[in-house]
Amino acid sequence: MALNYIWIFFFLIAFVIGLARLVFFGDIEVFPAMINSVFDSADAGFTISLGLTGVLTLWLGLMRIGEKGGVVNIFARAVGPFFNRLFPDLPNDHPAYGPMMLNISANMLGLDNAATPMGLKAMEEMQKTNMAKDTASNAMIMFLVLNTSGLTILPISIMVYRAQLGAANPADIFIPILLATYFSTIAGLLAVAVYQKINLLNKVVLAYLGGLTVLIVGVIYYFSTLEQEQITNISSIASSLILFSVIISFILLAIRKKINIYETFIEGAKEGFQIAIKIIPFLVAILVAIGAFRASGAMEMFTDGVRWVFQSIGIDTAFVEALPTALMKPLSGSGARGMMVEAMDTFGADSFVGRVASTVQGATDTTFYIIAVYFGSVGIKNTRYAVTCGLIADFAGIVAAILMAYLFFK
Repeated sequence: MALNYIWIFFFLIAFVIGLARLVFFGDIEVFPAMINSVFDSADAGFTISLGLTGVLTLWLGLMRIGEKGGVVNIFARAVGPFFNRLFPDLPNDHPAYGPMMLNISANMLGLDNAATPMGLKAMEEMQKTNMAKDTASNAMIMFLVLNTSGLTILPISIMVYRAQLGAANPADIFIPILLATYFSTIAGLLAVAVYQKINLLNKVVLAYLGGLTVLIVGVIYYFSTLEQEQITNISSIASSLILFSVIISFILLAIRKKINIYETFIEGAKEGFQIAIKIIPFLVAILVAIGAFRASGAMEMFTDGVRWVFQSIGIDTAFVEALPTALMKPLSGSGARGMMVEAMDTFGADSFVGRVASTVQGATDTTFYIIAVYFGSVGIKNTRYAVTCGLIADFAGIVAAILMAYLFFK
């Protein structure tokens, strides 16, 4: 529903701005430019979608190997003690824990198709013990905010788009996204903990959060001591090495379980091809709307206004062109993805704007979509403070993404 209103908004604003330019400034080129942009954007959306087929097929094939090799179960066992402290209202043997931890683990690995069914199953199990059936329980809100904060170890879809749009090293945003999504998750977790009065000073919680925080701070400090060229080179090499190591670990785990790796890869790869075809109408639709919006001059007016505000207070404005992705992210995953693709297509995948948009896209998940799907699946109408905490996580992730982009790429 949100994407429907966003789509209408883009076209209506484009028409109003275009009409104003024609009537008040005599700009007779504005509407032909908008029509040309609509057709060009439709062609670009179709071309990009088809170009995604190969890389999506590769990665989903590899992900299926990892899934059957037991990677998701390993993650679930690793975060189990931590989860028990974050959900004090749920008994240790509650049936929601299994699908809940599998959902978070699958999200961290970028297995969106596997994560959503498990997330809905977790909501269903929590609803069975929820006393107020139309009101979100504390456990439901914590689980949902952990989802909306978007903690991701492998931002596969973003790397796929960067590869398709000509990035020299599509994985160079791997570490910046990992850092940004960490801050988003911590912000969401802290916000919910304050509302629910959860004791984060517990030894187990401190061990998990403290250890991860020390690691993240160490990474940021290390990169802050390097020259920009060194940061880019080391980040690029480290990202590629980590990703290749993940692939090898998937294969080794599959060998250990005596899984037919080739057939498993083919099984996942088929799904990648189907997904690439399915996204054609969605990507074309959002790119067409954004194309008309930009050609009318509305995007330029918006970015010029924001740029003036930041310039007036002495802040560098190189990131401003990527802000549409940030503003769209809480509302629509498809819309934000379209904004990211449009930014890379316009400014270049390896431009600073393209990298900022990519990092922002990976920093958080789509708050309103997740709330609608997860809560809607069990009939929750009163979401309490879920939206507030989700947006806090979004804001922290977006700010962190911009700062990480400056650290790594500027």
